[in-house]
Amino acid sequence: MAGALRAHGVVKRLQAEDAGVVVPPAYSPAIDPAVKVRNATAIRNYSLQLAGRIEELLGQGKFPLVLGGDCSILLGSALALRKRGRYGLLFVDGHADLLTPANSQSKGAAGMDLALATGLGPELLTNIEGRKPYIQPEDTIVFGYRQPPPGDTSPVAPQPPMGAIPFHSIQRDGIAESARKAVTRLASAPTQGFWIHVDVDVLNTESMPAVDSPETGGMTLQELSTLLKTAVHSDRCAGMEITIYDPTLDPAGRGADLIVNLLAEVFSTDRREA
Repeated sequence: MAGALRAHGVVKRLQAEDAGVVVPPAYSPAIDPAVKVRNATAIRNYSLQLAGRIEELLGQGKFPLVLGGDCSILLGSALALRKRGRYGLLFVDGHADLLTPANSQSKGAAGMDLALATGLGPELLTNIEGRKPYIQPEDTIVFGYRQPPPGDTSPVAPQPPMGAIPFHSIQRDGIAESARKAVTRLASAPTQGFWIHVDVDVLNTESMPAVDSPETGGMTLQELSTLLKTAVHSDRCAGMEITIYDPTLDPAGRGADLIVNLLAEVFSTDRREA
């Protein structure tokens, strides 16, 4: 994903400084027998490397924009924030990502990332450097998710004190009010700021079909733009990551252009040094 967005001009369009690549280790599909998560040790090691790079950028007063592979990159971002203090999280995703090894069929960390970041799951991934939890549940808002569906009260659905603004609530209240509500709560929390996580499967499949776990419905491109403009322009916003676009499902590169255009629009009136 990161290579595809660079090839489609994201650095130039954002007039940003390219901070380089944290190269992930080779992927292994093996499930760790102790923690029941695929590739668990490699994800932990990668999270430490990514956290180091993000922490360095934050220390320089930069606004990091992390271009992901899958949602497990949240662990590196959240660990970097935790090293600096207490931060909130605007989690924008088509799925709540609160699975654990006990209820995940795939055993992939990409479906567990929010659970892991908020301290639920195996210590190998939830308690790196003894910093559990990286993000407090009460400092988190899950925004735009369609799975679990409305009314689901299972452990994989967001529960208080975690904030939740599902897609059906956005349809009811409108994107402007929903975005204002989320950002106001995060900006007024007793934290040092907040981070934005965006999984592009929060979009409807008409806009973004090149994702690995598509669901029916979803936000429009303009709705996501409105949300991100509201969040990024808050002086409490510390940085952002964007994940899950799969270039192998998009040989024409339409999705890469869409993401680059979206980011350029979101940051066009913002004076941050990215």
